[in-house]
Amino acid sequence: MALIDRKLAQEAADLQKALTRHNYRYHVLDDPEISDAEYDRMMNRLIAIEEEYPSLSSPDSPTRRVGAPPVEAFESAAHTLPMLSLDNGFNDGDLMDFHHRVSKLLLEKNLLYIAEPKLDGVAVELRYENGLLTLATTRGDGIVGEVITENVKTIRSVPLSLFKTEHHGIPEFLEVRGEVIINREDFAALNQYRLKMDQPVFANPRNAAAGSLRQLDSRITAKRPLNIFVYGAGSVKGLEYASHSELFKILQTFNFAVNPLIRDNLTIHEVLEHYKELEQKRKSLPYEIDGMVVKVDSLAYQQQLGIKKRSPRWAIAYKFPAVQETTTIVDILVQVGRTGTLTPIALLEPVKVGGVIVSRATLHNEDEIAKKDIRINDTVLVERAGDVIPKVVKVIESMRNGSEKKFVMPKACPVCAGEVKRIRGEAALKCINASCPAQRKERIVHFVSKGGFDIDGLGRKLVEKLVEEKMIASFADIFYLEKDRLAAMDRMADKSAGNLIQAIETSRKISLPRFIFALGIDHTGENAAALLADVFHSLENLRKADVAEIEKIDGIGPKTAAAVHDFFVSPENAAVLDQLLAKGVEILETKKKADNQGSPPLKGKRIVLTGKLETMTRSEAKKALENAGAKLVSSVSSKTDLVVAGKSPGSKRDKAAYLGIKIIDETAFSSLLKSE
Repeated sequence: MALIDRKLAQEAADLQKALTRHNYRYHVLDDPEISDAEYDRMMNRLIAIEEEYPSLSSPDSPTRRVGAPPVEAFESAAHTLPMLSLDNGFNDGDLMDFHHRVSKLLLEKNLLYIAEPKLDGVAVELRYENGLLTLATTRGDGIVGEVITENVKTIRSVPLSLFKTEHHGIPEFLEVRGEVIINREDFAALNQYRLKMDQPVFANPRNAAAGSLRQLDSRITAKRPLNIFVYGAGSVKGLEYASHSELFKILQTFNFAVNPLIRDNLTIHEVLEHYKELEQKRKSLPYEIDGMVVKVDSLAYQQQLGIKKRSPRWAIAYKFPAVQETTTIVDILVQVGRTGTLTPIALLEPVKVGGVIVSRATLHNEDEIAKKDIRINDTVLVERAGDVIPKVVKVIESMRNGSEKKFVMPKACPVCAGEVKRIRGEAALKCINASCPAQRKERIVHFVSKGGFDIDGLGRKLVEKLVEEKMIASFADIFYLEKDRLAAMDRMADKSAGNLIQAIETSRKISLPRFIFALGIDHTGENAAALLADVFHSLENLRKADVAEIEKIDGIGPKTAAAVHDFFVSPENAAVLDQLLAKGVEILETKKKADNQGSPPLKGKRIVLTGKLETMTRSEAKKALENAGAKLVSSVSSKTDLVVAGKSPGSKRDKAAYLGIKIIDETAFSSLLKSE
């Protein structure tokens, strides 16, 4: 038996090595050495061996690309270094201005650049520790991204492990950044398949790539034709390079796919020439690009230039002209938003703009309509601003034939017929009826959204149905819902009703910043909500504050201050807040920074959960940690402060023990949460 095991072990190792090599030749070099049928036979044989002898499977085995069972929800993880956005340029003058700025800062006129196609895909970060892929995340907000490791492992052009080359050893720590894309032909085939399966089609390759990466079941991701090109690095330990172009050469030796249209050692004038070449090639490329990224090549110069708040000084995205098409405005309707704002929307004769069928475009407000003299039946030029948001650029007056009709904004709300008012200093008209059904629906949708109470299962469609059936009319009514009434609704089974009631119960405890954000106050986003919570510490203090007190806060402007004050002095809003508190909603006060009683035990800690928790769900544990000011991370590293080990904890617990990181069980974890 031992002899058979040794033979199988060798066969498995040989197959793993061979399939890894064939993956690289097929998906990165586009130069396969064997037929698809032969590849499938080898893969099926390896799968059979590993299923019979699981110990022969390694973390970087090619079989990992078929996907893993579904996860409950995405965890989040902080980027070691922020994934910054780029400043944009739209013409040669913008690029020359960029060149003059960096030249002046560096006191160097003869700078050399590297220019890359700006791929229209999804940015991700891949973390390798001692050569093994341990974490993959989305860009997220640039600071924290969603963990998509199992999904990224299914992308065949992603190396699962790095191998030592004759020029470079394996780095101790390497974060590689890249753009996940779907080729045009693969995208078309994917949509054809979805049509046959009676599934909704994707709008464009980027949306398809994003949707594929965010599958909770990575086996679905494995069936999607995803590809990746790398474009840079985050944190690196154990690897030396002097320029961005040298980094690309090193990454290629590690089997990463580097875009063949990247050009280095370019003067600024050669950069401009390369831009023209890329623009000409744009439509013939197998994938979509929306511009060119230009970077100062020298790493020393990059470090000298540094970064601004949101973008590096050493790089710029030179965007292609927005895609524009001509179509006709069939009609103009008015939508009422969460804050009562009336927004005119142009209904268009459907037209394909940048690969997406566009049938609507925003007209912003009545001033915009008047300025552009936009009329129903006008022929107009439409563009997707930044290749995303459809808008009417201008009217083609020469196409007018007399059938055009001027549009006038309504004098009353189109939803509730309530009074419409133009707020001083603002361009928009607003419905001032606090009971307007359109506002009510949108406000409740916002209230239960992820940034607010985050009530699982209470989405837009269900909110609209509950409002229409008069089961809820305000935020507070959510907490008065009964399981029996919910279960009696169409398409709402007893189990679904029970799950929703449980989710509502779980959401009753909420941090003050999230509560403020959930209220949907005009001009008050997550950042403003956090600033208000830091200063006033409790809802009671905030409700008593006057405009002057609120406006004193650094980062809060007069519009926000007035909106916040007006919200809390409204008798209708006060009644709803009192109902929320009466129904057991617990708002966790923000502790004063000057508090000398010591920091809470979990505040600022990086915590890993592993194994199955029995007294709470994972999402409940995550919310509790967020409320305690802790940061939930997905992988164990030397920076981890604490590991909570539930039932069957697995390798994360072992790694924590090896690194000497404190490990506690679920009972101790619950005690810590109660001490907050």
